[in-house]
Amino acid sequence: MDAIILQILNGLDKGSAYALIALGLTLIFGTLGVVNFAHGALFMLGAFCAVTLNALLKTSYETIDPNKLDFLGNPAKVETPYIVDWFGPEFGGAMIEWSVPLAILFAIPVMVLVGLVMERGLIKYFYSRPHADQILVTFGLAIVLQEIVKGFYGANPIPTPAPDALTGSFDFGVLLGFDPGSIIYPYWRLIYFLFAAIMIGGVFAFLRYTTFGMVVRAGMADRETVGILGINIDRRFTIMFAIAACVAGLAGVMYTPINSPNYHMGMDFLVLSFVVVVVGGMGSLPGAVAAGFLLGVLESFASMGVVLNVLPGINQIIIYLVAIIILLTRPRGLMGRKGVMEE
Repeated sequence: MDAIILQILNGLDKGSAYALIALGLTLIFGTLGVVNFAHGALFMLGAFCAVTLNALLKTSYETIDPNKLDFLGNPAKVETPYIVDWFGPEFGGAMIEWSVPLAILFAIPVMVLVGLVMERGLIKYFYSRPHADQILVTFGLAIVLQEIVKGFYGANPIPTPAPDALTGSFDFGVLLGFDPGSIIYPYWRLIYFLFAAIMIGGVFAFLRYTTFGMVVRAGMADRETVGILGINIDRRFTIMFAIAACVAGLAGVMYTPINSPNYHMGMDFLVLSFVVVVVGGMGSLPGAVAAGFLLGVLESFASMGVVLNVLPGINQIIIYLVAIIILLTRPRGLMGRKGVMEE
């Protein structure tokens, strides 16, 4: 039982990342009808927002400390971060330590701006083009962004740790009545799951309970009629593109302590996230979220040693096998609208 609970937790962790990226993909497809293969690059850019802020906060100047000596007996050179000099060792040090959570505030305007520039500068010219053209141009954009990041930050992963206070583990075994230490799970992975739940809930609440969201949902259902009513639905869809970019970016920010950012991390998640979107149903927001968590849990169970002993390598293909089975029996996906992908 403890092994099952642990795999469920692992699955929810993976599913959180899948669901957040798939949610943004579905928002873009549902509003603009664009298959955005650059969405994984937005996840990657969010992660590097955290890397950038951490580097900025650690920017330092060199001083001579007469109270410390180097190995030759000379006064030692000491690197002092500007933020520590300006705000003191306690507050300045805390800002450096908590740079990943603070990067959320840094990433929001950056990702919104990136989303607006991407949509206004490129994507809008491909609304009426075939999906194949959209895939080619957005995939090319993803490669360009990936190479730009590689040029600035290098090819090696850049560790960006969580705050020290959140680097421990939670003992689920004691909480659930099992032996102490039987189910140990890192705090940050639990935080990531809670963060994903809040983000997903926030997006759904925004679409359901705000006037802006209601107009967007109406435009997703019948764009022409909403336009006839005198509503500038194109402007609202552009804002939704920026929101989707922001969701992907924030997912990347919070994922940095789990997986050290590297220039190809967006591509690693992109293909799986598109599978999630297709399985959930193209254009279905609940379907994208449900499929994300479902496939994350299935992938986690397929990674168990007892399963791999019977079916070696099944963890690498389980998501694709499930996708094939679902699409053969239900071409629209789990919660897709009738007629989508059924022609």
